[in-house]
Amino acid sequence: MVSVAEAALATSRKRLDWHRPVRAFGMLCLLAASFSAGYVAWTLWGTGIATQHAQQALRGGITSQIAHPKPISEAPRPGSPVVPGSAYAIIRIPSVGIDFVVVQGVDYASLKKGPGHYPDTANPWDKTGRVGIAGHRTTYLHPFFNLDKVKAGDQIQLLTAYGTFTYSVTRNYVIPEAGSGIVLKQTAAPTLVLTTCNPKLASYQRLIVEAKLVSAPLG
Repeated sequence: MVSVAEAALATSRKRLDWHRPVRAFGMLCLLAASFSAGYVAWTLWGTGIATQHAQQALRGGITSQIAHPKPISEAPRPGSPVVPGSAYAIIRIPSVGIDFVVVQGVDYASLKKGPGHYPDTANPWDKTGRVGIAGHRTTYLHPFFNLDKVKAGDQIQLLTAYGTFTYSVTRNYVIPEAGSGIVLKQTAAPTLVLTTCNPKLASYQRLIVEAKLVSAPLG
């Protein structure tokens, strides 16, 4: 015959057995949450460490060129060879605090250094055509993180070795990722387009900012 003490011990063991899987599940949830938080932290800030170093190195070289610009007549013509990852310009959008060195190229390695110029699009110093620049939204120092806050009329400056080119924003909109390359179609007037992923932490859309040239160096 089972004593009262033995019955109580058996009941206690059953309760402990029931608690174990619950505790294990709770621990798994905590680990998953920690992993998710760590992944988000690495995505937003960790990947930017190398980008920050690259930006500092690139800025040191292009700043002196911007301070002493060359005549536009000496600028590279369309189709000239480019060096991927090399400093191309500094982009500034005062309304959202963007101030980054733009590099040549939009391949993976180049975009880890900062926003990249689409090599097949126009240059700021060309008299016609559309300048195309892409940038990360949430990784590698997320240069275009707040691009969605840019409004019509905001100014965008491209500081180059051939002078400073100022643009006025005309549109800010979102389109599906499929077929988004249409925004790089060249224009008769000198224009600028910025592209990035949308929404944040995803890439099934593209956020597009278009602008028109309003000021350029003489030449």
